[in-house]
Amino acid sequence: MRTISNQDILSLSISPLQCIEWVKESFCMKYNCVLPEKISIKLHDNIFYNTMPSYLTELNRFGVKIVTRYPNRTPSIQGEISLYDGSDGTFLAHMDASWITKMRTGAVAALTINKLEKSNAQIYAFMGLGQTAEATLLCLLALTNPDKEIHIRLLAYKNQAEKFIDTFKKFKNISFEIVPTTTELITGVDIVVSCVTAMDQIVASNECYKEGVLVVPVHTRGFQNCDLFFDRCFCDDKGHISSFKYYNELKNLDEISNLLLGNNPGRRTDKERILAYNIGISLHDVYFASHIYDLFINSQ
Repeated sequence: MRTISNQDILSLSISPLQCIEWVKESFCMKYNCVLPEKISIKLHDNIFYNTMPSYLTELNRFGVKIVTRYPNRTPSIQGEISLYDGSDGTFLAHMDASWITKMRTGAVAALTINKLEKSNAQIYAFMGLGQTAEATLLCLLALTNPDKEIHIRLLAYKNQAEKFIDTFKKFKNISFEIVPTTTELITGVDIVVSCVTAMDQIVASNECYKEGVLVVPVHTRGFQNCDLFFDRCFCDDKGHISSFKYYNELKNLDEISNLLLGNNPGRRTDKERILAYNIGISLHDVYFASHIYDLFINSQ
């Protein structure tokens, strides 16, 4: 059994485009895999423990990811992955999941935006400006024509927005503005990306969401009102969101895998309001871990 640290993974220099490709490949094999619903233990103060197993039939490997959230810890969300050989049960690796969680989450969100945004979308809103938001924008920029002008609104919180802008200052096709409220953040934008790790209230009222908007809530709900009037909804896995209060009210619900496999055309008009609940499935984590294990072994 190998122990693979976050630094070991960083040393492999895996690109955002490679992360997007791994996400796409794993989505496309989803219906040949075994993916139980994750088990979540929720405690006080938004502390949680998630156990997320999956078996990748095509790779003959299985794994489990353990994720914990402690609000006063930095980063607040941390995880580890255990990877096994499906042919004989050999314990292959215990792996830090920090980079994997960040990049697979960002790649899923970026791929979803790329596939479901309306034509000529230019105004984006980001809230929760930590590592996941950074990974999302990095992956999105890897998919975006560098000549396309993008304007990004950021929700003010402590000094996060200023640090976020500094991280992306080398990209000349992006302009930023910082706004103080979620109402100002969301009103009139084309894409909403929320990477806040916990949300106990509704983010914005119905009238803030213009026709054609795509909302991608990562880690958080906070968009329950959208469940009731948006035209279309996509998710990583139906079972993982089946406990949502308005699950049965979601219109035209389907999984991202069907979109990528060509079984669903996705957006039909530039007026449709679309939700994409990419809340995270271990299929991506174990797929990333499997490829990282192979890269790590071959680099020794």
